[in-house]
Amino acid sequence: MSQIEIADYGLLSDRHSAALVSRDGSVDWLGFPRFDSPSVFGRLLDAEAGTWRIRPVGSSTTDGTADHGVEVERSYVSGTLVLRTVFTTPTGSVELTDALAVTDPRQDAADVTAEDPHRLGEHAPHTMIRRLRGISGAVELEVMVRPRPEYGLIVPLLTRVDGAVGCSGGASRLLLSSDADWTIGDGAAWATVHVAAGQTVGFALQHAHLSDPPLRPYTPDQIAASLRTTIEVWQAWSAEHQTYDGPWRDLVLQSGRVLQGLSYRPSGAIVAAATTSLPEEIGGERNWDYRYSWVRDASFTMDALWVAACPHEADEFFEFMAAAAAHGTGGSLQIMYGIGGEHDLTERTLPHLSGWRDSRPVRVGNDAWTQPQLDVYGELLASAYRLRHQLKTPSAATRNFLVGLADTTAALWDQPDNGIWEVRGEPRQFLFSKLMCWVALDRAAALAVQLRAEDRSERWRTVAGEIRSAILENGWSPDVGAFTQSFGSSDLDASALMIPIVGFLPGDDPRVLSTIDAVAARLTDDQGLVYRYRTSTGVDGLAGEEGSFLLCTFWLAQAQAQAGRLEQATATFERASRYANDLGLLAEEVSDGELIGNFPQAFSHIGLINAAWAIHEATAPRPRVRH
Repeated sequence: MSQIEIADYGLLSDRHSAALVSRDGSVDWLGFPRFDSPSVFGRLLDAEAGTWRIRPVGSSTTDGTADHGVEVERSYVSGTLVLRTVFTTPTGSVELTDALAVTDPRQDAADVTAEDPHRLGEHAPHTMIRRLRGISGAVELEVMVRPRPEYGLIVPLLTRVDGAVGCSGGASRLLLSSDADWTIGDGAAWATVHVAAGQTVGFALQHAHLSDPPLRPYTPDQIAASLRTTIEVWQAWSAEHQTYDGPWRDLVLQSGRVLQGLSYRPSGAIVAAATTSLPEEIGGERNWDYRYSWVRDASFTMDALWVAACPHEADEFFEFMAAAAAHGTGGSLQIMYGIGGEHDLTERTLPHLSGWRDSRPVRVGNDAWTQPQLDVYGELLASAYRLRHQLKTPSAATRNFLVGLADTTAALWDQPDNGIWEVRGEPRQFLFSKLMCWVALDRAAALAVQLRAEDRSERWRTVAGEIRSAILENGWSPDVGAFTQSFGSSDLDASALMIPIVGFLPGDDPRVLSTIDAVAARLTDDQGLVYRYRTSTGVDGLAGEEGSFLLCTFWLAQAQAQAGRLEQATATFERASRYANDLGLLAEEVSDGELIGNFPQAFSHIGLINAAWAIHEATAPRPRVRH
């Protein structure tokens, strides 16, 4: 069972897949070649599910934490998701640089330069690069590579080849390029390397399917070139796209890079998180697979990139959504899709994995794909409206898709659904779903000319008015003094904070102020972090509790800023943002002072970006001109 805290991990991304690397130099999560591929290294979820460790000899205790004799400092190379870790030992210091390569120096087609940042991830060779560089003195390091493909089910065969170690087992092959003197046995390879000041040692782990041509080893020069160009392309992307210059600038820009890193370059899809089954309650059953593209999360991501990075991917995203949703049923929309546009995401458990800190079950797939969640229409159309200038002239397919969404919203808005939190209890008339149906029709009407749907705009506005009346009549509870979770309910839900954020009511409306006060007083933990709702009501149909939700805490800060309560907003923002780890990464939730839930979580970084922007706007109002 892994004892390493979630906050101890750093993210690597090539915009195809993701890896998590711990403070002690252990790659404990990596799936090739896609975010949702079975893991090659899965120690994050089970000690026997594979890892790739590089660390000073004798520098780790039995529970995986760093020994007191070794100091560890880490940071991202500026403007990138390339991780740099410095180990300082009694004999010297050494730098470990980790990256998922975005270029392959052996192929002319992948000759990407720093002047071409739009191609970030276009030619990802499905290769992880690790390089050691001596800084001072000399350090002896142990290297252990223990792949366990298909979520730890396979113990592969490892063999020596010229300048590399080959790994075969299951449906894929791996090739580890290195000059190290390897010892091989029991599906693992070990080596000890000595790195003195000025010396470098490189490693490249490549992936291929069995049907692909044989892999060719990287030379040391090619490893260095791939790492160098990966850094250059990331930095060029950041320099061109990231122009935010407001409060908490470093956190906002880092969050923008995280959201870019969670996007799947081949299709334009955006995953909700890089992992599966990191629990919302340690030892509980609230463990879900987030490596898919939720319409809601992806739309919010595109909105946040409007602030943190100019979203040149807007066209790709809406084309992906239009293609993924095309299944012959008018404007109906699944709430999530596979990153390649897959519809069937049927959930299953992996009983051979113990889970992070024994949190079972470990799940792959997500049965929420079958749920009706009406809010997704609003999030998608709101994103289209926000990004209307980046979209320029939408294609006919995109226009028809967005018009169909508005028409479907007008027809279905009064139906019960499972809501934003995709509860597994009975469907209800969730207030947030109605709110976002109003948003869908309000934004569609505003886009009518661009969508060439002027003939529909009157009906859309009429139905939007009906939804507005229903929310004001049935969503507000005088007894509670707040907008509540569902029509006729007395339960609070943090999603009601979105009422001013989406422009349904102004931030200083008395009902909005009362709702803000109710959430802050009755829906927070002892640190002032906000819960989504109280699980004790049984609304979600699941056993157990969960931590406070970082997105909801950032919503509270954003709503407070829009209400003109800047001191409160700033305090709320800082309460949530202080849980970002030393690399600026956030999980989904906080429990007992530590990050829990899937990691890094797009929702949390979206909330951080939008709250910082709202406080910035409230502090120094200015025209909303972007990039």
